[in-house]
Amino acid sequence: MKDNKLFELNNKLNALSVFRSILDTPVVSSLQKLLYAIEKSPLDDQLRCYGAFSNAIYEAGGNLSKFVNEFIKEDENFFLIKTTKNAIISRSICECLDEELAVLQELSDLKTPQLIDLIDYVNYLPHWDNSPLDLKSEYHQMLDAIPSKGYGIFARYRAFKIVDGQMKPVKNADSQSIDKLYGYERERNLVYENTKALAFGKRASNVLLYGDAGTGKSSTIKACANAFTDHGVRLVEFDKSQLEDIPEIIDQLYDSPLKFIFFIDDLSFNAGDDSFCFLKGILEGNVTSNSENIAIYATSNRRHLVRETAEERNGNDIHLNDTLQQTMSLSARFGLTVTFSKPEKDLYLEIVEKLAAEYGIDMGKDELFHRAEAFAIRNSGRSPRTAKQFVQLLSIGL
Repeated sequence: MKDNKLFELNNKLNALSVFRSILDTPVVSSLQKLLYAIEKSPLDDQLRCYGAFSNAIYEAGGNLSKFVNEFIKEDENFFLIKTTKNAIISRSICECLDEELAVLQELSDLKTPQLIDLIDYVNYLPHWDNSPLDLKSEYHQMLDAIPSKGYGIFARYRAFKIVDGQMKPVKNADSQSIDKLYGYERERNLVYENTKALAFGKRASNVLLYGDAGTGKSSTIKACANAFTDHGVRLVEFDKSQLEDIPEIIDQLYDSPLKFIFFIDDLSFNAGDDSFCFLKGILEGNVTSNSENIAIYATSNRRHLVRETAEERNGNDIHLNDTLQQTMSLSARFGLTVTFSKPEKDLYLEIVEKLAAEYGIDMGKDELFHRAEAFAIRNSGRSPRTAKQFVQLLSIGL
């Protein structure tokens, strides 16, 4: 039994270097415990380990081949990191990679009967699925597609948040598409074209979208990022309190083949807020100047981003002009500023009409428009957000 090829596979797994972290996954760690139990332990221990192994496979989706394939594509090992940085990789490391892919191919091809035959047990044991996958081919195709499809965690997710100074994936990111946003075509096209430049490796501007609430500023940024996901664009969202994390995240990403939008929503500052000077320093201090794969997109309801009291604006400061220049200096550091104002009546009703068609609402235009105007008066006034709220409620009979 000790000469069985599965025990040799266990030895090969122990010797992994590039993909060594697979040993820490529940699937592989429980497989190794099972093989050790089959070799050295009584039947009840073998069965417990078999149950744990099959449970781990089921937790991973029930298909061992797909689990292995997904792991090697998402594993941010030293070979992958060197590849993304265009670093020189030695021949010995390349040989090691190919040998280990062959080992993981053996693991991927492991079928239920091969293990059951090693256990002296006649009753039912759980089965798992396999798929015919060429892991070496799949892996090298993934490497070739890194600039567009991403690598590691960036291949699986398109949006991220900052948690304790680290990027964490947004597992159910907003899927807003550009063609489902109505109105503001000129404004939205400016952001779209700038994002397109970023996606295709051209110098993109930092962007400030300011204007009234509910006009679609944040949705525009998310939709433009989504439009270029397959061209390597990823969205990283920062809260205003996390601005100090930006330089560290830039250091992590500046030589990545992917492109990143650093998204700061609803940006505003109180007078004297340290974060104001910090962001200004990032924008004007060339923190991103050598990072052609990174652009900062921010939204704000305030053109100059700083909340001012009447006293501050009207002149308790003998250097009033300097004070006003200070409040305007940050917004001036964005290369592209796009204004989203509340829509006039015609634009509001145009948005309502298009949303009603999207939701399949069958109602005469006159009645639709009359009710939409009444809804806007009762609520926060005309805006794309108000239009969407109205149509959503109408679609469910309210």
